[in-house]
Amino acid sequence: MSSDEQVGDASGKGGRLMGWVFRNLAGPPEVRGAVQGGSRQARDAWKQDLEQRRQWSREQRERKHAEREARRAER
Repeated sequence: MSSDEQVGDASGKGGRLMGWVFRNLAGPPEVRGAVQGGSRQARDAWKQDLEQRRQWSREQRERKHAEREARRAER
């Protein structure tokens, strides 16, 4: 391979071969069934952690919303 040959297409996707590899071997990212195969305890811990992260995100959104409302009320 000479130094001026290009691997893949200009868009950076890797060309037809890498596209096929991704579609047929790596596959698109999916979250359905992502936790299967582990123990029930591991799945439950994962679900609990996910819910705690979601709760934290909700609390942060509510806190930011309350701060914005307080700034608006001061004006």
